Amino acid sequence: MTDSKTNFAGLLLRNPIIISSSGLTNSAEKNKKLDEDGAGAIVLKSLFEEQISMDAEQLKDPAYYPEGSEYLEEYVRAHKLSEYLSLIKESKKVCSIPIIASINCYTDSEWIEFARQIEEAGADALEINILALQTEIHYAYGAFEQRHIDILRHLKNTVRIPIIVKLGNNLTNPVALINQLYANGAGAVVLFNRFYQPDINIESMEHTSGEVFSHPSDLATPLRWIGITSSLVDKIDYAASGGVSTPEAVVKAILAGASAVEVCSAIYQNGNSFITQANRFLHEWMERKGFETIGQFKGHLNASTVKGINMFERTQFLKYFSSKEL
Repeated sequence: MTDSKTNFAGLLLRNPIIISSSGLTNSAEKNKKLDEDGAGAIVLKSLFEEQISMDAEQLKDPAYYPEGSEYLEEYVRAHKLSEYLSLIKESKKVCSIPIIASINCYTDSEWIEFARQIEEAGADALEINILALQTEIHYAYGAFEQRHIDILRHLKNTVRIPIIVKLGNNLTNPVALINQLYANGAGAVVLFNRFYQPDINIESMEHTSGEVFSHPSDLATPLRWIGITSSLVDKIDYAASGGVSTPEAVVKAILAGASAVEVCSAIYQNGNSFITQANRFLHEWMERKGFETIGQFKGHLNASTVKGINMFERTQFLKYFSSKEL
């Protein structure tokens, strides 16, 4: 008998399939169906700091007194938070699996109070997404990484539920940052967040949106960094995100060192049946290879097991292209 239970950020999941924050998880009804179809956990659609600020700004009227504009801004924040707390409570009522709240933030501001109320509403854990590009010309090296640590530290002083940090892939050294996140109390990290994909229409000469869904080839980046980091910072849990588009990708992520995967595009493209397919494949693969638990093969192919040249750290295709003629 195979057992696909896995521990992630202090939570016991019945399997490694976590539905990531998206429109898939923005209602209790959808979350109940994801639970019934076999998901291991659900990350609720994010509460976006940027969106709250934009909505509040649009309501401001130059004719208002400053106090009036401040009142409208506070109203928008309170209304958005109230809606989010209701989503947590209603999802907890109808789901048997862990419900993970999500905050998408880029400043260390009112999220401390938000986190306290999110915990009180019953969320099992909190995922924070500090998603931003660093474009300041006078940027101080390391300031972006330090922002992650500062926000995490403040949240850990406020709530007791596990905190999961979802990172972008625009980091110089994820290993060093993850080591500091672990030291400051993070229960898990998710590698990686997906940035908006810009494109340009050369006929209309306008900016457009690029590909919305992730691609199977995107899996290479989380595999690389989970493979490296899980061998060096092994006391924190990892989840792969991006490119988890096949059942095989779930097994690959665990072999690299992940405890779980976050899935989004595969559900949009294939429906909830992907959850069933991935879980079935995982059990069949484990049975075929003689593994009874996730722990028996998690990290089996991370960087600590590589003999000779570390394939995760290789930066050139010398083996494949050195003999090719142009």
